[in-house]
Amino acid sequence: MTRTGIEAALTDLILSSDLPVQEAVDRHFTPEYRQRTDGRWDDRAGFVEHITHVRSVVSGGRVEVHDELYDGGKYADRHTVHLTKTDGSTVSMEVYVFAEIGPDGRFSRIEETTLLLQGSDADRGIGSAR
Repeated sequence: MTRTGIEAALTDLILSSDLPVQEAVDRHFTPEYRQRTDGRWDDRAGFVEHITHVRSVVSGGRVEVHDELYDGGKYADRHTVHLTKTDGSTVSMEVYVFAEIGPDGRFSRIEETTLLLQGSDADRGIGSAR
């Protein structure tokens, strides 16, 4: 079993425009995937919709993982996402993640809290997996 991590997942989801969104999601997330970001729950369909929108406004960036821990089917990390939007503005978000990883190594649930470091209030959520 190859298990995923947040850097690989976010790079495929947001920064790999040549990879179809659905293929990126299938690569890193189980069919029953759900996520809570800053108190708001999304199912997999809502997640795909969000990622599709994010891709439409992001032109580049990088994911910087500061801390990462695997413990069986549990996962935690702290990372910063640095993005450049298509309008030239930049967004940086620090994200704290607690997750469950399914038996096949993909995320089955993520709960995360985000901290906007650079950008406007309208950018909240753009650098998260939500």
